[in-house]
Amino acid sequence: MRMVDPEKVAVVIATMPGADTVTELADVFGLLADPGRLRVLTALLEGGEMCVCDIAAACGHSESAVSHALRLLRTSRVVRARRDGRRAYYRLDDAHVRMLLDLALAHVGHRRDDA
Repeated sequence: MRMVDPEKVAVVIATMPGADTVTELADVFGLLADPGRLRVLTALLEGGEMCVCDIAAACGHSESAVSHALRLLRTSRVVRARRDGRRAYYRLDDAHVRMLLDLALAHVGHRRDDA
């Protein structure tokens, strides 16, 4: 295999995440690639903990569509739920998800400002 800097390649290979980690990361980014799910996440980013009906109202989606999106996001540990009686309240799973969304929004805004 052709290389210009084999030492750099060796460092990169040594620090490359494993196949399972890369697959999980691709799954998370795949979830984030859907505009409807991004609206749900943005609602949670701005609103904090919210119930499905409030998220649906904020996003302009049906409760059914929001519930489906939240189920997918919860499975991948992007959001977490808390039950209060018959109602479930959702929030971003942790600070890493918040940071990822904040950085993505800043990146899009930065790119738009450069245009």
